[in-house]
Amino acid sequence: MATRLVQVNMKARDDAALGAFWAAALGWEISSEGPGVTNLEPPGFHYPDPAAVVIDLVKSSEPKVGKNRVHLDLATTSTAHQTELVARLRELGAAPVDIGQGADVSWVTMADPEGNEFCVLDWHDPDHDTGPISTVIVDCADPHAMARFYSAATDWTLLRESDSNAVLRSATGVGPYLQFLRTPDVKTGWNRVHLDLRPYPGDDLEAEADRLRKLGATPVDVGDIHWKVLRDPEGNEFCLLTPG
Repeated sequence: MATRLVQVNMKARDDAALGAFWAAALGWEISSEGPGVTNLEPPGFHYPDPAAVVIDLVKSSEPKVGKNRVHLDLATTSTAHQTELVARLRELGAAPVDIGQGADVSWVTMADPEGNEFCVLDWHDPDHDTGPISTVIVDCADPHAMARFYSAATDWTLLRESDSNAVLRSATGVGPYLQFLRTPDVKTGWNRVHLDLRPYPGDDLEAEADRLRKLGATPVDVGDIHWKVLRDPEGNEFCLLTPG
């Protein structure tokens, strides 16, 4: 049994408008599974596929409080491409933001039109193409413990680790990276951006939820829904979707 990281879920005051920003930023297509939900995925994509982690935006009136604990790093092919992409993102409605990164970093930290932080990187690994999203970043206190949990929870494998971070990628070797980054920030409130995991076809949702609980996840009661909401060992909410 295992799960896959299939999507990043973002709460949005205006899911359609924020979806339009991210679709233009990534060059992805827009669809919707119902009112208040905007889905983004690459053109010609057949969900789910480890070649991409898609984005779901869900309408929510809850205000953003503090820095998000999950954010995206966007890939570029060169310094010139980074400059061009930053300029285009500003035209789309993003803005540079200071979250304490300092002046000497090689990336550019920005916020989307609703204030969600993301980074535009200045490097690109030509041997392991990720698509427009290079990395999904999760802030945490213990990168090694978080990597162990998510590696056991999913079929993603540990690529590298240091004192400050640990990096996973799909066992197929395609798509974005998942990096756990050590930060001093304390989690406050419900995460506005979170991960969605999905079991494989034929697996049992309840059995998979029980397996994740044994790994250190805790259930969250959000009422009568057909998927599961849990918290990882550091309290970050994530969704366990129905198998498929």
